[in-house]
Amino acid sequence: MYIPKYYKVTDIGEIRDFIQTNSFGTLVSTKQGTPIATHLPFVLNKKGDDYYITGHMAYGNPQWRTFETCGDVLVMFQGPNAYISSSWYEHENVPTWNYQAIHIYGKASILEKDELIEELTVMLEKYEKHRENPILWDKLSPELLEKELKGIVGFNIKVEEIQAAYKLSQNRNEIDYANIVDKLQNEETPNSKQMAELMGKRLNK
Repeated sequence: MYIPKYYKVTDIGEIRDFIQTNSFGTLVSTKQGTPIATHLPFVLNKKGDDYYITGHMAYGNPQWRTFETCGDVLVMFQGPNAYISSSWYEHENVPTWNYQAIHIYGKASILEKDELIEELTVMLEKYEKHRENPILWDKLSPELLEKELKGIVGFNIKVEEIQAAYKLSQNRNEIDYANIVDKLQNEETPNSKQMAELMGKRLNK
């Protein structure tokens, strides 16, 4: 991913928090030289000094078979994004687009059944524990779980490289930056309002 110096993020804690919040990503691998992709929820884990991403997909999805021939994969995560009009600057310029994106490169391998159960238990805990009637692994019947396990394939990705870009008008002066935040707040799209909130937090740091 092309990342100008203004927008490069290297803080692993910040990157980890971003993935935790924006955990629905895109998994890309290749099949006979052609890129293929699946959109999935992921969980980022740390074991020792290494980071891993776990997930699962339908057994009928042919992408998991590419792990056997070429384990190299890319996982992309994206945060808020918004159009930035150059009419919001003090000087003449061209429009642009603000966004947050993280690319993770690594090696993918298939999970064994017990590893898949652990991955699913963690994922259910993450998304269900705060709900009024949480659906957790140990609350589901063994018959249902056994049936559903046959229909999915779990995988593990050892993280080898992380590229993170937050294009948030960091190269603009204070007046332009504050004006961008103000204009975005008045836009009617959810993305613009999310970007305004994100940039506003950085403005107040």
